[in-house]
This record gives sequence, structure tokens and C-alpha cells, in this order.
Amino acid sequence: MPDPNVPVTMNGVQVQPGRTTRLEIPFSQLSLGTQFSIPVTVVNGRYAGPRLVLSAAIHGDELNGIEIVRRVLADVDARSLRGTIVAVPVVNVFGYLMQSRYLPDRRDLNRSFPGSKSGSLASQLAHLFLTKIMAQADFGIDLHTGSGGRTNIAQVRGNLKEPATRAAAIVFGAPVAVQARERANSLRAVAASRGLPMLVFEGGEALRFDRETIAMGADGIARVMAHLGMRNGIPAPPKRKTFVAGSSTWLRTGRGGVFHAATFPGDRVKKGEILGVTMDIYGRARSKNIAPFDGMVIGMVCNPLVSRGDAVLHVAQAEY
Repeated sequence: MPDPNVPVTMNGVQVQPGRTTRLEIPFSQLSLGTQFSIPVTVVNGRYAGPRLVLSAAIHGDELNGIEIVRRVLADVDARSLRGTIVAVPVVNVFGYLMQSRYLPDRRDLNRSFPGSKSGSLASQLAHLFLTKIMAQADFGIDLHTGSGGRTNIAQVRGNLKEPATRAAAIVFGAPVAVQARERANSLRAVAASRGLPMLVFEGGEALRFDRETIAMGADGIARVMAHLGMRNGIPAPPKRKTFVAGSSTWLRTGRGGVFHAATFPGDRVKKGEILGVTMDIYGRARSKNIAPFDGMVIGMVCNPLVSRGDAVLHVAQAEY
């Protein structure tokens, strides 16, 4: 018989073992004085185990993660769970309400960690999220989509050189796992500096639900939970083996015009292959994008009308 769990306290609210509690953490106010709060669900398992934090909508217009969190919670029973899930389906409540990536001051929350009590709105929100929610985590999964008019194939990103992160990334079973550099002041970078393993899962595009990506995300989290010893039973394995990438790069168009893709997310490509062509309004080819290495297309621009220097295709190189 597993060891019994202990109560979990979140923002002054105590959650007993075997119980699920929904709460709100007050954060700020609108100009009218209306209180803003961050919604949190705590599933405190009956039995002892790790604490997993699931976060979504750090960028307020990236919606797939919200539905992924809902599906994960719908499939969890606190009476049989080992450990604790702390789920935050919408971190950037301001951006969510405005259907925007950013906060009202145009700051990017995922470039504002670790934040501070007395800084900008973004800095204060980052500080609250770290101190109130992430401080006691044993593992984190942060959910995103493509941004800036781009779409991504479902993928996990993280420091695959770190053993615990790599093992979880492979178990997740996404089509692609990418060794990704840590962006300064991102949640993942700060988590790494504190020794907390974290995966970023992303797929689809902003302001859209993508059924396939959502299903992959929910199934992947279930696999990671089983890997961490939090639940019995493992969902069916993914239909294809994960493509493990050691790096990735965005290809940019050399001329403005209309971009015509010859490859799409999920396609394997060979070095030297033409992946897309930018044409002028008369249909004359003006710029070609050539694969710089063997790999896979993992993202692309959604709007074919491009300017010189626009990123059009994201290509990942296989790990060697």
C-alpha cells in the first residue's frame, strides 16, 4: 500500500488528501476596481507522490493548453492519485480576456520571470506565480501554441541534456522533441536555474483549438504522470516514434511577396531541398528557401503575404 499523502496549502486554503479544490489567487485590479484573480485547481492525491504543476495561457491568446488542462483534470481521481496536481489553465488572465499574447502594458509575461513584488504588472504576476504556485513543484509542464501568425506541429521542448527532462520528453510521445535553448527570463529558464525539471509543450496556433494537438497534449501528460509514478495505467503509445531534434532554426524569406510552401509541418526534408518559394504578384519566383540540413519542418507562417526577412518555415535538425 502506498504511503498516505499530507494536506496541501495553497494561498491559505488547505486541501486534504483525496480531495480536489478550486480556488482563486487574487492578483490585481482593473481601473474600475474590479478584482482580478488567477484560477487554480488543486488535486491532492490520497497517496504520497510528486507535485506536478500544469500551466497554460502564459500568453493569453494561446488556447490549446486551456482545453488540455481541462481534459487532464477530467481524467484524474484524487482518491487514486499519487502526489498532487496544481493546474493553472489561465496564468495571463489579462491577455486571455483581451485575446492577446501580452499584458495591458504590452509586456510578455514569459520574458518577465522571476519578477518582483514591486515591479511592472508583468513582473508582479511572474513573482506571484513563482512564489505561490511553482515554489513547491517537483516537475512542471507549460503549455503553448505557435504565435505571431505561425502554426507548429505538436512538440515538446526542453533541456534534453538533463536526464529527468529528457526521460519525460521521450515518454510524452509528441511527434517532435527539441533540445531548446533557454530564453532569458522565461519560466523554463528560471525553473532550470532552480533545479526544477520542466517541459514546454506547444502545437497549433493562437486563438484556435486544434483537436489533434489537444489530444496529443492530454495523452502526453497522462504518460508523464504514469512515468512519475502518479497514476496506474499508461495511455496507448503514440502512433509514431518521436523525432528528437538537437536544434532548430527559422528560415526567412529574402524578398517580399507571396510565400508558397512546398513542405508543411511534419514533413521530413533533405539538405538542399527547396522547401518554399516567395513569388512576386505576377507569379515570378523571387526567393527560395533551401533546407540547410536533413531534418523535419516543425512550424510555418500562416499568412502567405510576407515581407523581406519574415520567418516562414521552422526546421529541426535530427540529434546525432
